[in-house]
Amino acid sequence: MPTDWSAVRKHFPVLSDWVYLNSATFGPVPSVAVRALDEHFAARDQRASLNFLDWYTRADRIREKIGRLVGCEGEDVAFIPSAGVGLSWLLYGMEWKSGDRILTLDEEFPNNLYAPRMLGRLGVEVDRVPGEMRFDPQRLVEAITDRTRLVLVSAMDYASGLRPPLEELGKAIAPTSAWFVVDGTQGVGAVPIEVETNRIDALICHAYKWMCSPTGVGFMHVREAFRDELHPVAASWRSHREWRSVDDLHHGDAELPSEAAKLEGGIQNFSGLFAMEAVLDLMFSIGRDELFGRIAEVTEETREALRAVGGQVTHDLHPHFDSPIVTASFPDADVSEMAGTLRTQGVALAARHGRLRVSPHFFNNSEDLRALTVAIREYQKQHG
Repeated sequence: MPTDWSAVRKHFPVLSDWVYLNSATFGPVPSVAVRALDEHFAARDQRASLNFLDWYTRADRIREKIGRLVGCEGEDVAFIPSAGVGLSWLLYGMEWKSGDRILTLDEEFPNNLYAPRMLGRLGVEVDRVPGEMRFDPQRLVEAITDRTRLVLVSAMDYASGLRPPLEELGKAIAPTSAWFVVDGTQGVGAVPIEVETNRIDALICHAYKWMCSPTGVGFMHVREAFRDELHPVAASWRSHREWRSVDDLHHGDAELPSEAAKLEGGIQNFSGLFAMEAVLDLMFSIGRDELFGRIAEVTEETREALRAVGGQVTHDLHPHFDSPIVTASFPDADVSEMAGTLRTQGVALAARHGRLRVSPHFFNNSEDLRALTVAIREYQKQHG
């Protein structure tokens, strides 16, 4: 049966008051996720939290669902409180030698620039190649040397919408000595990402954007070969592989489990995880292919809407901007002012690096985009 998109929209109360085109900043949390939060806290009171080990069992089922979304096994998934923390667990869990190098783009998200630079005290150096409009995947690959230990890129650039060809990059990086790490916070839930097909060694996702989940919850896929080289940075009572024996916890040296969960540390953000599970279930109820197909359709309609009001769409100027982060320049306009004015009119979007940034998701429709063009035309009329 074809998806009833009007019924899907009813899961997102924000759409009653806003033309919401800003999932690259915060994805709106659907009512099914809020209900999952409420049900968890109600169940805690009803059961006095005595069944807390069941929460971990449910969390393991959520790992399997994440695996269905990104193409891995549940044992490859660790939960994280943010992308910055997940990246830090990877970087500080590696053994570094002076002169080792990390390769990234020069216009990456700040997380992915700050964290590698902080390893400078260990003698680690950071190489950067051009991103955004100057991005060339071959140039990135050619910058890998025998001292490059890790290549780090975002699945989609937060400011421009650049979408590096992950499969092409993964295939080129795999024969080298470097690990391929992708920040999928901008990307997972918006575009298909298959970690095995793309040869990604670690995929990091804070789920508050395209996964439409609360802040403070996310996940990280870590390939077995990579995690075997990692030392957990966070240690807790769950560091020992028999941590479920809560009546008689282990008191010797921790015998680490082999799963990615060894990186996590202790108690999890269960309410956030269960909310994220509700979003995953909503996405799976639509169907993975139909979900991404819908996003692609709405994305192209967004580009057409911006072209119709005189926007110079970045996608039209460069081959690697096929993403639902749609950006456009308006040569005669202050796009920050434009975005601010549109927000006062109930159109939620953003401006980044001199471009208007519109980020539609699967719940958006043609009416939203008509409202966008009407608001932009009104702004243009008022500002000559």
